[in-house]
Amino acid sequence: MKVLKALRIERCIGCHVCSMTCARLVHNTLSWENAGIRIRSTGGISTGFEARYCLACEDPACARACPTGAIIVRRSGGIKIKRELCIRCTKCRDACPVEAITLSPSGDPIVCIHCGLCTRFCPHGCLEMVEVKEVAPLNHKSLEAAS
Repeated sequence: MKVLKALRIERCIGCHVCSMTCARLVHNTLSWENAGIRIRSTGGISTGFEARYCLACEDPACARACPTGAIIVRRSGGIKIKRELCIRCTKCRDACPVEAITLSPSGDPIVCIHCGLCTRFCPHGCLEMVEVKEVAPLNHKSLEAAS
């Protein structure tokens, strides 16, 4: 299984093409703030950017914080959200240590699903899908195999 990594973030010019690709093609929105990957300046005007996205934690805090089991832990790391179980309590967003979860205007959580679409459109090759081995399933009440 592959997960997203920003292995060459030093090449980033802050164009937000990755975020717009994700917002439009994955989450059907028109705002880079409502994307699974968001680019932020680290203080420079034309250089120095960071990518905020799900880091595919083995034991994600967001899944532990979810009171309804709406967050499914993927065997390869990362999460999937069962929208029908989500009560929009924002506990997942608040629990994420890297601020990878944002909320849509309707309150639905938006997170990187590690699909790789953003890597195809990044004009400077900052992002890459990296092969990872599957980790053993955890004992969360919401755990199931999800891809």
